[in-house]
Amino acid sequence: MIGARVLSLKPTLTRMADVTTDPVPPLNLPPVNLALVLALDCSASVDFDEFNLLANGSAAGLRDGEVVAGLLAPPYGASLLALLLWSGTGAQEVVVEWTRVSSSAEVEAFAALVEGVPRAVPAGATAIGDALLVAGKLLALAPAPAARQVIDVVGDGRSNQGADPGPVRDRLAAAGVTINGLCVLHQEPDLVASYTDEVIGGPGAFALQCQDYHGFAVAMRQKLAREIAAAGRVWLG
Repeated sequence: MIGARVLSLKPTLTRMADVTTDPVPPLNLPPVNLALVLALDCSASVDFDEFNLLANGSAAGLRDGEVVAGLLAPPYGASLLALLLWSGTGAQEVVVEWTRVSSSAEVEAFAALVEGVPRAVPAGATAIGDALLVAGKLLALAPAPAARQVIDVVGDGRSNQGADPGPVRDRLAAAGVTINGLCVLHQEPDLVASYTDEVIGGPGAFALQCQDYHGFAVAMRQKLAREIAAAGRVWLG
């Protein structure tokens, strides 16, 4: 598994210009099918048992045979993956840096890191706009050109702190980034509508839902399979 250097991306990145600022030249790795940021909600509405279900469900989705095959499919036979945890303003951490996966063993190693990840950010408010800013910064530092760049936002509540997610979403979408959502509806049954209005965007964007955290693993597998299938249909220009 090949790890790539990234900055410590703190959520002081609150200006729209920070989405595309790149003070560290990216490494020159071969092109990949997909650069995917998994962005998991760690706000106060997610307790520790629910966070474990998020981590375990994300790892299970990455291990799915269809997902592995898509990550390693032609034309490039590889993808870039990273994991971001987020909650309120000042609480975003890249806990697994950019990792190039080009074999099933490397996908498994990344999934194991996701499965065992500690909850590295404090519980707090729900600052989706700030999370998008940091995810956009991370994509700007991707160490290889990607046929598709995707931010995968997982959450159980609408944004209630920090940067307005709508304008950040619009800026990223205009740059060709896709932002997809997976909404856990146990506290906000209308959350998909909120994500549709102000979070998801870009080429082929979509939002999926699950009723509670016990259904998360199945929904995450479906979401990853759909994202990766879309990436397989895109070629670099």
